[in-house]
Amino acid sequence: MIKLSTKGRYGTRLMLNLAQHYNNGQEAIILKNVSEDEDISIRYLEQIIIPLKIHKLVKSIRGAGGGYTLARQPSDIMLSEILYALEGTCCLVECIEDKDYCPLYKQCATHEIWKEASFRLKNYFENLSLQDLMKISALKARKTVR
Repeated sequence: MIKLSTKGRYGTRLMLNLAQHYNNGQEAIILKNVSEDEDISIRYLEQIIIPLKIHKLVKSIRGAGGGYTLARQPSDIMLSEILYALEGTCCLVECIEDKDYCPLYKQCATHEIWKEASFRLKNYFENLSLQDLMKISALKARKTVR
């Protein structure tokens, strides 16, 4: 079974946390607070934040009140961007993006299956924004309060 690594899952939770603070008007949040909120080791968050900065999804703010914030509005950051920064391309098998990986791809029937499944998965992530995740999070929070 194909699974996201903890890097992809925790990185998405980190970005969701930053989005929730971003919409609450907080300029920046320190990773220690995210670590406590999400129960993720601060050392791991420090590793995860690097590719997110490199891909210009988050930015750091120095000085008093400093920390990390989103580089764009939550509605403008797609889940596909986050996963690409942390996991790489969204393909189920190597031959989808690298035709030289397998010389049989032209006659391989399963290649078409993996290609279509990869396309659908990628399309799904390209159509989900951090704003959408915030809505899902709010709905789940309301259900657990009842």
